[in-house]
Amino acid sequence: MNNIDLSRVSVVVVEDSQFIRSLIVNCLRVLGVGSIKSVDDGSQAIEFIKQVFDDPMKAGMMSIDMIISDWEMSPVNGMILLRWIRRHKESPDRFIPFLMLTGYSEPKRVHDARAMGVNEFMSKPFTVNALADKMFSIINKPRQYVHTSSYFGPDRRRQAIPIKGEDRRKFTYDSPEVEVVNG
Repeated sequence: MNNIDLSRVSVVVVEDSQFIRSLIVNCLRVLGVGSIKSVDDGSQAIEFIKQVFDDPMKAGMMSIDMIISDWEMSPVNGMILLRWIRRHKESPDRFIPFLMLTGYSEPKRVHDARAMGVNEFMSKPFTVNALADKMFSIINKPRQYVHTSSYFGPDRRRQAIPIKGEDRRKFTYDSPEVEVVNG
């Protein structure tokens, strides 16, 4: 395990199963996470996220550093929550790291979560070490965010593979996508 001080990290846990929710919260406490808020489903998470950004003192959490969410919940599941965070105009922070947790880990689900902009994907059952590995991956290996007409989220490429020819992914001041504003 990594020796990172997590005492100033704040995590929102979104899980409808009270047992699994308490298990995740206890794992986070063992890892030393300083501030943990747990909610039952995505709709409660959305309301809490809005509250944190509108009035952090009232919410009891100054910021949200990471979201750990189950996929299958009702009425608002983890994918809808992720879509709201990454794409909705009312989302206060589209860059919040998101760890999707699910008992359904077939390749299509992993692909769908990645296509929606998840940072990490973890299957149930899990261990404290597995949870720590995913969290430390988000913290230690942050990925640049990509914005296209059909995708917003962390760069899905995990390997630095050399390309042939000009790397058109890098922005310069002359790039049409970059607007230079003079003070």
